[in-house]
Amino acid sequence: MKPNIIVALLVGLVLGFVGGRVYSGPSSKTDTTKPAAQAGQANPARRPVDPTVFKVPIEGSPTRGNADALVTIVEFSDYECPFCSRANVTVEKLEEDYGKKLRVVMRQNPLSFHPRAKPAALAALAAGEQGKYWEMHGKLFANQKKLDDASLQQFAQEIGLDLDKWKADLTSPKLAEAIQRDQALASQLGASGTPAFFINGRFLSGAQPIDNFKALIDEELGKAEALVKGGVPASQVYAKIIEKGAERAAPKAAPQQQAPAVRKIDVPADAAAFGPATAKVTIVEWSDFECPFCSRAGPTLAQIKKDYPKDVRVVFRHQPLPFHANAKLAAEASEAANEQGRFWEFHDKLFANQKALDRASLEKYAQELGLNVAKFKAALDSGKFKAKVEADSAAGTAVGASGTPTFFVNGRELVGAQPFDSFKRLIDEEIAKADKLLASGTKAEELYAKLNAQNVAEAPAAPPAGAPAEPPVQKVDVGNAPVKGPKNAPVTIVAFSDFECPFCSRVVPTLKQIEEQYQGKVKVAFKNQPLPMHGNAKAAAAAALAAHEQGKFWEMHDKLFANQRALDRASLDKYAQELGLNVAKFKAALDENKFAAQIDADAAEGSRLGATGTPTFFINGRTLVGAQPLDGFKRIIDEELKKAGAVAADGK
Repeated sequence: MKPNIIVALLVGLVLGFVGGRVYSGPSSKTDTTKPAAQAGQANPARRPVDPTVFKVPIEGSPTRGNADALVTIVEFSDYECPFCSRANVTVEKLEEDYGKKLRVVMRQNPLSFHPRAKPAALAALAAGEQGKYWEMHGKLFANQKKLDDASLQQFAQEIGLDLDKWKADLTSPKLAEAIQRDQALASQLGASGTPAFFINGRFLSGAQPIDNFKALIDEELGKAEALVKGGVPASQVYAKIIEKGAERAAPKAAPQQQAPAVRKIDVPADAAAFGPATAKVTIVEWSDFECPFCSRAGPTLAQIKKDYPKDVRVVFRHQPLPFHANAKLAAEASEAANEQGRFWEFHDKLFANQKALDRASLEKYAQELGLNVAKFKAALDSGKFKAKVEADSAAGTAVGASGTPTFFVNGRELVGAQPFDSFKRLIDEEIAKADKLLASGTKAEELYAKLNAQNVAEAPAAPPAGAPAEPPVQKVDVGNAPVKGPKNAPVTIVAFSDFECPFCSRVVPTLKQIEEQYQGKVKVAFKNQPLPMHGNAKAAAAAALAAHEQGKFWEMHDKLFANQRALDRASLDKYAQELGLNVAKFKAALDENKFAAQIDADAAEGSRLGATGTPTFFINGRTLVGAQPLDGFKRIIDEELKKAGAVAADGK
């Protein structure tokens, strides 16, 4: 996967979304009695684990499990991190599977960009002062979007704490110092992100599949059992294992610098912008009014406006993400305000009130800004700007701006809510280029087009040295999967997907573009990989197959992805009715779990092939991971067509 895509998706979900892959465990249990080597062979895609053992103390930290446990997991976590909550489900499953053999120790690492993570950590530790750390721990992960002070107090009350003592402990320097010590230890051990795990001292980073945990646990169990046979008391096994462990991580090599991706970026005449049209630098931003990272970019843009009033133009384009329920309406509302000359004021209102973007709130903001409210309402009622928002979104996806915020500085990509200095470096480089062009006679109004074209022409054509090699080609059978496209198409794309996964929905428009551009040359097969942290994903997969039984898989597929927040049983039945299915037959298929075996078989096949996250695609057996832009697919498709002697979409 391209590094820029990885970064985009990281930003899109709190720096934790890796190339569109959402890691979690498979639905089936793993046999914990298998030898480590055998377990390690089960999934060739499993990440290797560094053999280094770190000395990770556990004294004074919340602990759950038997003191005689042969394996100890020390977890550094953040209660506001979505990947930590997913990993918590995996840890609970591990505790269930391994019983008394496993002990879990929690250490706090509230990340700086999660404003409620530290108060939540304090709330848990304060509950621990009354012997109820784990009860609060469970409440916090179950209610990640409700970590305000009032909610924390409500949780304390619900688990039966003495509220006066709990409130007093919240302000205790002892607990604040404990968090600082945990964070210092995490940094010392090289665990800068969350979640981070040390399994008998060995580092495992991130919300990885449960099989990866089990392989390492099984390996460590074997070592621990050998120690016990050699006379070490079970209660002393952990201390013995980490006794000579490393106390700090080795310094990391400086990452290889890579030039940002470069794209030809159009500026629509009607796009909202500030700064002169003849500016030396044009920044085109794709953004989402409900995305917290987009709002964080606001102060940086304000600084750019202040420091470069004549040299920089900023153009705003829309990329409302499908899992932000109010983002699309907010985008249309901003265009309705733009129609009345107040885009940026409305823009600021929306970002200042991200949790209140319902229709009533949008109308209130229009009134507060002195807009013609009747005209504003009429624009929303008529869907006047819906096409414009969708066009922006499609254009963003086409150039790789599928995560938000994504910026193009004279066509040079910069992903995420990055600090001012990151922008300043590119801006200053582009100003120097612009000055040379102006000195050679280029007209100011031609600057952007020339600079954008120049940057595209100078961009490296091949990936940088050291880029990860593409995984080996695998044999992927279509089997009984729903297929769209001709049987004899020279290129087959097998998609492993999850109807509740937001990244899977993002790639749907890209697949439609592929279908249009490669008519007769590409067929797409859909296989189910419902992730366990998505409560309705498996039922939705069953609904899609029940629709497939009646010849309407792709219609149901589109319905499900268009309504990802409404995948409960009643909604599924409603979609069946809307599509004109035999509803009684559809309901019977769901009630009887008719397609459970097919879904489980798909998921197992995906895991075997290394498709542990969604979406994952196999293009003639070649792996492509994540909601990548059209170009990522085109490169492989065109190469495969060339092998087959077929003509690519561009006629070459």
